[in-house]
Amino acid sequence: MSSTSVITASVLYSLLFLISQRNTKSNEYGTGPIVRTAIPKDVRPAGSQFPQNPLAKRKGSTLERKVKFLFGLDRGFSSRSKLMSSTSSSKMAPLVADKHSRYILMAEKKKESFESVVMDHLRMNGAYWGLTTLDLLEKLGSVSEDEVVSWLMTCQHESGGFAGNTGHDPHILYTLSAVQILALFDKLNILDVEKVSTYVAGLQNENGSFSGDMWGEIDTRFSYIAIYCLSILKCLGKINVEKAVDYIMSCKNLDGGFGCTPGGESHAGQIFCCVGALAITGNLHRVDKDVLGWWLCERQKECGGLNGRPEKDPDVCYSWWVLSSLIMIDRVHWIDKAKLVKFILACQDLDNGGISDRPNDAVDIFHTYFGVAGLSLLEYPGVKAIDPAYALPVDVINRIIFTK
Repeated sequence: MSSTSVITASVLYSLLFLISQRNTKSNEYGTGPIVRTAIPKDVRPAGSQFPQNPLAKRKGSTLERKVKFLFGLDRGFSSRSKLMSSTSSSKMAPLVADKHSRYILMAEKKKESFESVVMDHLRMNGAYWGLTTLDLLEKLGSVSEDEVVSWLMTCQHESGGFAGNTGHDPHILYTLSAVQILALFDKLNILDVEKVSTYVAGLQNENGSFSGDMWGEIDTRFSYIAIYCLSILKCLGKINVEKAVDYIMSCKNLDGGFGCTPGGESHAGQIFCCVGALAITGNLHRVDKDVLGWWLCERQKECGGLNGRPEKDPDVCYSWWVLSSLIMIDRVHWIDKAKLVKFILACQDLDNGGISDRPNDAVDIFHTYFGVAGLSLLEYPGVKAIDPAYALPVDVINRIIFTK
């Protein structure tokens, strides 16, 4: 068969496949073809108000198709009991908190495993994810505080910044994780605050942005981290906050979202960082909450999970990035919370513990943390409340804020 015949046959096969699939519904986790239909007006909950896209005043069936998953958005959960009663009929698995705690504790003991070796350079981040998960599940007492703090302090560089592990270079990313871990254990007093805050403040550039380390990479993540660190250490006066906020606002896009740098694509992770920084500095009034809220609520897929940007698969980690941002701008009622809970719980390894990015994938500490943190934001029973801007348990943040 000639090459032309092969190509023609392939094209015909593809067309036949698409035709055969056109009337099928998506699979449970949103990876198959989707057929959207308008929602009958008579099934709308009484008095419900659907968000209008501020960028394109859509009307009628087009809007209905676009926000199909938002029905019931005014039936927000005012209590944990309501959340459970609304989802119990779906026969979803419960949160296996003890197994998740065991998974995290066992992961720390497998220092010779392939996974541990290749992640050696960012162990500080992993420690924050694991320890915060344990605290949210009220299992932080299962680890040796002295052992963790002793190791953590060996990661501090003479510059004041912290590295991802002993012997590595300092970076603002790991410095934040170190500060967060010490906050969990109520050990911020052992820090040389002047030294750490000077390191962080020294990374601010003339235009208000922040570099991640001495090599100069700029990212709105680093702006959030610097503002967070200095806020926790009560040293925000060391930077030009006005310039920092102006730089963040220069990264805002027409769709309401934020990118890594000016002109960068909107992404849920960057949006969290920018909104979080604006929340901490008292500048949330500069966000167009309806436009941003629309972009964020569109991240929910048919399966209930959230993605980080258009046309991507859902991922458990966005249960944090998207949800926390929606909470900070008071638009969390624009998504279906019950379906999101179901998606997160479906990503658990019910036998060995841990949470994955999507159902039936391999689990890891990163997604375990963000899955549990998402459930915390959703007020799931048995999970401590977490602060949406600081990403630490609310009791930890309150302890810091109300301590002189």
